[in-house]
Amino acid sequence: MKQFLCIFIGCFCLAMPLCAQSNKMIKDLESKRGALQKQIAESETLLNTTKKDVGSQLNGLAALTGQIEERKRYILAINNDMETIDRELSKLERQLVRLENDLKDKKRKYEASVQYLYKNRSVQDKLLFILSAKTLSQTYRRLRYVREYADYQRLQGEDILKKQEQVNQKKTELQQVKKAKAGLLKEREVEKEKLEAQEKEKKTLVANLQKKQRGLQNELNKKRKEANQLNARIDRLIAEEIEKARKRAAEEARKEAAARKKAASKETKSKPTTASSGTATQKAAPLEAYTMDKADRELSGSFVSNRGKLPMPITGPYIITSRYGQYSVEGLRNVKLDNKGIDIQGKPGAQARAIFDGKVAAVFQLNGLFNILIRHGNYISVYCNLASASVKTGDTVTTRQSLGQIFSDGADNGRTVLHFQLRKEKEKLNPEPWLNR
Repeated sequence: MKQFLCIFIGCFCLAMPLCAQSNKMIKDLESKRGALQKQIAESETLLNTTKKDVGSQLNGLAALTGQIEERKRYILAINNDMETIDRELSKLERQLVRLENDLKDKKRKYEASVQYLYKNRSVQDKLLFILSAKTLSQTYRRLRYVREYADYQRLQGEDILKKQEQVNQKKTELQQVKKAKAGLLKEREVEKEKLEAQEKEKKTLVANLQKKQRGLQNELNKKRKEANQLNARIDRLIAEEIEKARKRAAEEARKEAAARKKAASKETKSKPTTASSGTATQKAAPLEAYTMDKADRELSGSFVSNRGKLPMPITGPYIITSRYGQYSVEGLRNVKLDNKGIDIQGKPGAQARAIFDGKVAAVFQLNGLFNILIRHGNYISVYCNLASASVKTGDTVTTRQSLGQIFSDGADNGRTVLHFQLRKEKEKLNPEPWLNR
């Protein structure tokens, strides 16, 4: 009995990793989905419910649209997880069929051996089989055969126990994955219902704005004027920063050329010159054209290697309320927006933070609000609409360092929006693919 118990425990331990694999897969999916779910739950608190004038209604529409996009992203993640789980279920079902077939085969073979032993069960039969050998060598072979058959019988029993435990574990694993799938199906239905409710709310909001087309155009014209003013200032400062970088690179290149020329001159003096040799004094290597110095080139390379991993430039929960580029506002006629970056709405008190190591290129005020430019080699990140700035021009900053508090509009329920841009020198980039969301 003790031997049988040891065999059973050993088989159970061998089968444990089978179940652990699916458990790990489910936990990994839940972890990734959980981050999205948390983001949606937190961002829901940013939606304003008291929308009266055109400006606040337009802002509310942007926030609601951003929330809808987040929920669609979450539903897409659920669908992807469902496909992964379906593939895992198919794999487990195939494995279970193979294990059950193996178990049946082992039981059949074991049954045949037991029947044989039953027919030759007595000690006398075994002794007669051994002692009836005609030679000593044959006696030894028969004795070894009896022992090996007994060992074979024992191993068959152990294999059956192992295989049975593997079948049981695979069934448990299959049930766990099915349970996870059922939970995902339920969760998807809940999210779809919420999405439908938000889409309905959005239609109502768009209908209200359509009735106020004149006021809407005036509000948009005001926003465009402010945006153009801000972008013109940013463009001018970036052009100045590029020129500064070019001068630094030129100075570094000039020093390198001077050093090469000096080294070449020393080498020429150390070598004897003859009229027959015809060798002329070697000239310094041509100057390589750089737009960045060595430090900027290294920082640029490091910045590029972190594409898609950079942190969000805002602390706390957020919604992206306006995306990069030109686009029409859904449901509104002749309403087109052109965003040079992205607008990120957060909670009152949210801080702007640096997305990467760099140096503050400029801090300026416009319409009473602070705006900060940070240089990361030949990449520049721009943080706008701050109530305060905790850094100054020339400061070195590190990734996730706070740059200042984002302005909260008391006239619009404390709406807190960071306008964020990303440039590669003068080229405007879409920041979203660079950020880790």
